[in-house]
Amino acid sequence: MRKDYYKILGVPEEASQEEIKRAYRRLARQYHPDANPGDRAAEEKFKEIGEAYEVLSDPEKRRQYDQVRKFGEAGPGSFNIDDLFRRAQGAHRGGFSFDIGGFGWLSDLLGELLDFGRWKRPGGYGPGRGEDVYAEVEVPFETAVLGGSVTISVPKEGPCLACGGTGAQPGSHMETCPTCHGMGTISFVQGGFAMSRPCPTCYGRGKLISQPCEGCRGTGQASVVRKYTVKLPAGIQDGGQVRLRGQGGPGVAGGPPGDLILTVRVRPHRFFNRYGDDLHCEVPIARKKAERGAKVRVRAVDGRRVELRVPPGTRDGQTFRLRGLGVPGRGDLYVKVKLT
Repeated sequence: MRKDYYKILGVPEEASQEEIKRAYRRLARQYHPDANPGDRAAEEKFKEIGEAYEVLSDPEKRRQYDQVRKFGEAGPGSFNIDDLFRRAQGAHRGGFSFDIGGFGWLSDLLGELLDFGRWKRPGGYGPGRGEDVYAEVEVPFETAVLGGSVTISVPKEGPCLACGGTGAQPGSHMETCPTCHGMGTISFVQGGFAMSRPCPTCYGRGKLISQPCEGCRGTGQASVVRKYTVKLPAGIQDGGQVRLRGQGGPGVAGGPPGDLILTVRVRPHRFFNRYGDDLHCEVPIARKKAERGAKVRVRAVDGRRVELRVPPGTRDGQTFRLRGLGVPGRGDLYVKVKLT
């Protein structure tokens, strides 16, 4: 292991995420190139701090890093630090991008540190990720246990049908933005950093609209109803969620779309109760049959009829287990005898 990231940030190995974050912010401000113009040592220290924070701020990366520190590069579940950072390079937050000597991934950290965040104009039309859309769907008990598909209709924002998402009134004139020449962003250099941001003239569109669309008031978005067929996994609980990535609100001015987050509500069943992956039910049996023993047919959640052998002398309230008849692959069915 070539670097001790805990030592670089000056925190103990058991430091909390909040302590790591505070240490990073303090050191990043101290060694930021803008605060140390022309100081190559400070710039290298700043990059090193960013490397340490990139790993220690991510629970999974931190776990892998700690494992390598403990067992070495050939230890169980080991990983390559160089691969880790190659995967991290190029990640950036919408609205700003950086090119810092190959450490493009620092943009995410700098965005948080310098409060760049997502750039939007006052009207809310600047570039940015679309909003997540939340919806609920009620499903039968059997579907929640066994899994299956459901179809839902969700009202959400989509391209305006009147203008086709351009934001311009049909028939009106659109021209290339003279500031960004249709790119949607402008670039500049500050403190040794190559940076870009959405064009303040066209708000990241690359085009200037002479007459905004009357239907969407120039936003290019309108409320529409979309139908989705969603596959639910077997065993989903009441209140469980399914995320459909990229099916939420549309991104603004080229930003990525949000997600559709579906909350499942399970209808109660008149015969079965569910506890985790197991199902429970109650079956009435004549007292004389229970005394001498009997075979009882019990309905499983998938509609099959299965045979339950009730031994002689069975008492009221006694429970029997039928393996594999709960959540598929995980649960059982418990049958409680009710003597009548």
